[in-house]
Amino acid sequence: MPTTLPIRDLKDTAAFAQSVEDSPTPITVTCNGVGAFVAMRCEDYEALQVELAKARLYERMELAEREYASGAYTDGESFLSAMRKKYGA
Repeated sequence: MPTTLPIRDLKDTAAFAQSVEDSPTPITVTCNGVGAFVAMRCEDYEALQVELAKARLYERMELAEREYASGAYTDGESFLSAMRKKYGA
């Protein structure tokens, strides 16, 4: 079950920090009954960032596999040669 707290509960910062630490899920802070922001533990945020990075990587890998299967790619030597020619290195 999602946890919500009104913004006025942030006045007691120590209690709020403890609430965030003890909550198994992120806490939505509301202002006038509307979600204002979400607070979560640092390790949960970092884990979320890792999962998002993995998802982006897997999407890119799938795209690369499709491009390779369709022949829409350039081999490394040809690419480097073209870059050297273009940029004079």
